[in-house]
Amino acid sequence: MTTAPQVRRHTDRAVTVLTLDSPHNRNALSAALIAELTDALDAADGDPGVRAVLLTHTGTTFCSGADLRADGVHRGPALLVGLMSRIATLSKPVVARADGHVRAGGLGLLAACDIAVAGSAATFAFTEVRLGLAASVASLPVLVRADPRAAARYLLTGETFDTAEAVRIGLVTAWDEALEGILAGLRAASPQGLAASKELTAAALRETIASQAEHLQQQSARLFASAEAAEGVRAAMERRDPPWAL
Repeated sequence: MTTAPQVRRHTDRAVTVLTLDSPHNRNALSAALIAELTDALDAADGDPGVRAVLLTHTGTTFCSGADLRADGVHRGPALLVGLMSRIATLSKPVVARADGHVRAGGLGLLAACDIAVAGSAATFAFTEVRLGLAASVASLPVLVRADPRAAARYLLTGETFDTAEAVRIGLVTAWDEALEGILAGLRAASPQGLAASKELTAAALRETIASQAEHLQQQSARLFASAEAAEGVRAAMERRDPPWAL
């Protein structure tokens, strides 16, 4: 039996559009989805006719984070680091468009993209802290892109916030009404100019991943191995509050 693709792709006037299409798990970052997405990014990077990549989604969720049911609790951090690193090192800009929920590791994916836009249906939350975890590797691009004081609030509280707040704190570049102008600008830019400009704009993220990813993967592994996190993840899967929730 042929498995349906979880990442759909087409090219529209020099922009490769990659659509996350795994509604059964809210576009969670499973090993299979990440492999498909990485292959699609590689193909776009190697195509001289492609100027940029647009990453979007089907359904009401852009990305719900790691797929704990499919991959367990140990593979997710390394898989996410690899994906974020590939986006940061791609020679072509990646634009994310979210018009649905963005949670946990999905925020790392969104923040790793060079430009991000979001619609009125988008909501954002770092849910890890409520599970006995931390947004360890997802924080790598988030703390590069977003205002650190605002990021601290949402990483520590797990509060849900909207697109207006995501734009205000720099996690999202603009409302999605700006998307056509952004794509027009990318189509008007020279391939060489785009590659050189991305070298400048993604440098801080590449350096952060190189220097901190291993430490944060180790932190994530320690947390996932704890009894507190096991209870938090179990409570989430059973759709109930963990015992520490007041």
